[in-house]
Amino acid sequence: MLIKGQVVEACEMDEETRCAHYHKEIDRIAIKFYCCDTYFPCYECHAEKGCGHPDVWPKKKFNEKAILCGACGHELTVEEYLDCKSECPKCTAAFNPGCNLHQHLYFQT
Repeated sequence: MLIKGQVVEACEMDEETRCAHYHKEIDRIAIKFYCCDTYFPCYECHAEKGCGHPDVWPKKKFNEKAILCGACGHELTVEEYLDCKSECPKCTAAFNPGCNLHQHLYFQT
């Protein structure tokens, strides 16, 4: 599905990247998976429709764009996302702070 000009893969998703697994108002990001260079709303969507070989972003690549704001389409680097305090730096839309619990599934810690 095309979200703000970016292809995002999921079984089910709304126009701000909320998926069947995470669909609260503040669930509005997609993560570009390092292993397949493809955006997914969450690790569960990647497990269902992804490459089958999950791999996390290495720290040396944290300066690359890997997060999509589902509200405005702004792409954040991993570093920007980790420092953004759960808010899009461009449009100030709130992101789910609970995503921090899953960082180890996306980024080298």
